[in-house]
Amino acid sequence: MPDLPRKAVARTARLAALPLGFAGRNAVGLGKRLGGQPAEAVMSEIQQRTAEQLFRTLGELKGGAMKFGQALSVLESALPDELAAPYREQLTLLQDSAPPMPTSTVREALARDLGADWREQLVWLDGGPTAAASIGQVHRGRWHDGREVAVKVQYPGAGEALRSDLRQLSRVARTAGSLVPGLDVKPLIAELQARAVDELDYRLEADAQQVYAEAFADDPEIAVPGVVAVGETVLVTEWLESESSLAAVIAEGSRADRDHFGELFTRFLFAGPERTGMLHADPHPGNFRVVRDPDGGPARMGVLDYGAVARLEAGGLPEAMGRLIRVACERDGQTLVAGLREEGFLRPGITVDPDLVLEYLAPFVEPAQVDSFRFSREWMRTQFQRINDPRSPTYTVALRLNLPPSYLLIHRTWLGGIGVLSQLEASAPFRAVLEEHLPGFAD
Repeated sequence: MPDLPRKAVARTARLAALPLGFAGRNAVGLGKRLGGQPAEAVMSEIQQRTAEQLFRTLGELKGGAMKFGQALSVLESALPDELAAPYREQLTLLQDSAPPMPTSTVREALARDLGADWREQLVWLDGGPTAAASIGQVHRGRWHDGREVAVKVQYPGAGEALRSDLRQLSRVARTAGSLVPGLDVKPLIAELQARAVDELDYRLEADAQQVYAEAFADDPEIAVPGVVAVGETVLVTEWLESESSLAAVIAEGSRADRDHFGELFTRFLFAGPERTGMLHADPHPGNFRVVRDPDGGPARMGVLDYGAVARLEAGGLPEAMGRLIRVACERDGQTLVAGLREEGFLRPGITVDPDLVLEYLAPFVEPAQVDSFRFSREWMRTQFQRINDPRSPTYTVALRLNLPPSYLLIHRTWLGGIGVLSQLEASAPFRAVLEEHLPGFAD
């Protein structure tokens, strides 16, 4: 696209302005505190203005900025309600929106990747996009054998834009961190940077999606579209007829739908690694679709976007993970600490209070201690604030624990999954799902 450099410069300028705005607001806040306003009121005002600028800017961007915004939006339920409420709609829109590219650009990509005779394979293509992602957009089409298909086309220059945005986003870390004390987004940005190459590789994505499609081919609850064709910047998959995404269920779903899809979401999160040896590591609501049964049976959940997939070293989730969660459920702090040390979560010479470790891990353990657990924004917010409050005894545990590289994406995905369940405010049989699908938990 001829104006790509100009757009990239504008995008970089908007990102670069974020920390400057935060610094300015902090300076104004200091003046107000010196003038006698309560520190809590001033900080709340700074947080609200920062959130407004951050979410508005991210909402205008695609590439790395949009991807970061999607990842951050999953944790929206951890924000104080007075801060999150005004921007909840913008965060939800961020998960599914991006400006469209010209039709001529789409056709050029199809000819380059599928060949000059692409019209003989793709006999019909919708003129406008039906959906958008951080690095591409999706059109509906029809394959020559009659199948309805989804045609995902990567934005021109998406690779360089993604890498540029992620470099700039390191400057946003302090800005985003100001929204919730203790929120450290630097590791999140580093992870996005490390996985950028994989997400730009549509062939790698196609391989992962096909493995998932075959693994869930006969599943009565989960639907994964199969792969039809793939090129460097084009991915053609079977069309998934769906009513809406989980974002709509979060916004206006009934209690029955919230609980139903909360359970299906939980099952997919843990059954996926068991069946495929891979982890779908992008759990934002836009990737999960509501698939209604035309005959009135239970709705299924469709799962899209396999660009962010972790190939697990053990061929599934680690056995030690299930075993340690079970030990934590049994409140055996001494055995838990010993197991964490063996797995590399505690470096040699580092000591921790076993009771504080049990308390620190509560967000991951509490849902597994009962037959059915009710997730909620209030619960998520309470847990997040407790473990990120420097005044809390459990805060020191975070400073002493180490996250081994093999657990990094597992941890992020699980945390994101808990965020989605809390947004749904779903009741889910978390413990039963772990007993069925998580190695080591039921032993």
